[in-house]
Parts: sequence; structure tokens; C-alpha cells
Amino acid sequence: MGTVRAITNNVHFHAELSNAGSKLVVVCFTSTSCGACQRFAAVFEQLATKYHRAVFLKVDVDQCSDTATAHGIQAMPTFMFYRNKILILDNVVGANARIVENKIQQYYGSENGDEGDSIAGGHIDLVSFIHKTQCESLNEADEHPLADCLSSGPGYLESDCDAQLIINLSFTQAVKVHSLKIEAPQDKGPKTIKIFINQPHTLDFDQADSNQPVQELQLSPSDVEGNPVNLRFVKFQNVQNMQLFVKDNLENTNTTQIDHLTLFGSPITTTNMGDFKRVAGKKGECH
Repeated sequence: MGTVRAITNNVHFHAELSNAGSKLVVVCFTSTSCGACQRFAAVFEQLATKYHRAVFLKVDVDQCSDTATAHGIQAMPTFMFYRNKILILDNVVGANARIVENKIQQYYGSENGDEGDSIAGGHIDLVSFIHKTQCESLNEADEHPLADCLSSGPGYLESDCDAQLIINLSFTQAVKVHSLKIEAPQDKGPKTIKIFINQPHTLDFDQADSNQPVQELQLSPSDVEGNPVNLRFVKFQNVQNMQLFVKDNLENTNTTQIDHLTLFGSPITTTNMGDFKRVAGKKGECH
């Protein structure tokens, strides 16, 4: 933990991905002949120490040319991100510490969460695939926004003028959603949730109330204690966005509160490395 592991060959690379399990894996493709790469090396070590639950790998493109070729690496340094051996489709080219750290923060997950947070059937926490800047919640309290229930920390999501909420979650790539997990107070936790998928825009409350959902959930107090609630998996096989309409809460209190919301599932397909295009510049160019 907290160190950068130098990859020696392609077998070693895939072994590290397997050993990482559901931890975030940050891969830096570098070269000894790249000045920008060498200057960034100390920053990468610092990030590995700071984000100690992630796995940081360094791949020298000259020593591991087969791994670099499989990823279509054309410029150094290039940073890629994996979870459960699945490549997240969001790479970074260039030695920009701010951008690299922002991506790590986006995909890192809950600091207090279980590092191996997964459920039966190989499904994983989809937090790495949620496009948080494109998510929104209608009727959220200004001091308790949606972002607070999608990450670790003491914050939570709370409705504003009544108990209803509309939560719009957008994904960076199409996913299958197997189940959800909600942690909330037993008096203010959500009760009736109507779930919609792949909507062209965020529904308003009248639409959410009258439209037919893909699935409607009736939660009990035990369901807001962090126990996974299964969805009709066959209905959630190609999800690009998901909207949750919280219609009421468990004890009809004035506002609804969600401490933590987690979705479990998997991306539809892994990435075909042969589909990668040259990202910028000429092969071997440093940024």
C-alpha cells in the first residue's frame, strides 16, 4: 500500500490487476526518455501514498512494449484506471497533476467503505462509473446535496420543502444494474421509490408521479440499514442513466434523508484494446 509498483512484463501487469480485486488501479505509462514522465514520478509516488487504498502501477513502454501496444499508447505519460480488471473509459494524457488527482478522487470510492465491496454474482459498486458532474437531484436542500450521499463523509442528501426527491444518476458508460443499497434514518428514510432509466432529460415531479416506471420499490425499515435491495435485473441490462423518484418516506416526516446510496452491477462490456486510437502527437511524444 502507498507505493508505486513497477511492471516488468505483460503477465506481471495482468497479475497485478487480478490481485487488486475491486480496488481502484491507477496505471501510469511512462518512459525513461520522457522528461515530463521523470518529473512527474515524484508526484505519482505522493498520490500513491495519499490514496493508499488504490493500487498504483508504473509501466515503462520500452520495457513492456506489448502492454503499451495493447493499450494503444502513443504519448507519455498516459494514465488509465481499472476496477475489477475492467478498464474505465476515461484516460488522461499528459503530466497534469490536478487532472490526474481529480480522476483518482472520482473513482476512488468511499474511504470508510469495504475495499472489496461487492455482492454475489461478481457485481461491483458502480461508483466508478457514475458521472457525478452530470448528476442532479430535484428538491434537495442546499446544505445537503446529492453529492453528499454518493461519497464518504458525514454529509447526507435531504429533501427541502417536502418528502419527495428526484435523483438523476448518469453513467460514464452503459452498465447493468443488479441492486441498490440505501443507508438512511428509519424515520426519514425513503419508502416508495419509482425507478426510470434512459430518460432524455430529468423528469419533473408530475411526470415521475404519473409515468410508468421500470420498477417500483416499497422499502421497509430493514431496507435502509444498508442491506442490498435486488432489482429486476433483466430490466436493467443497458442503463445509461437512472432516475429515482422518492415519493414518500417511512414515517411520513417532513423531509427525506439518504445518508449513502450505492448501486451494484457491472459495465456491459470490457474494453477492446484494439479499438484504442492514437490519443495525441506522435508515438513516443511526451506531454
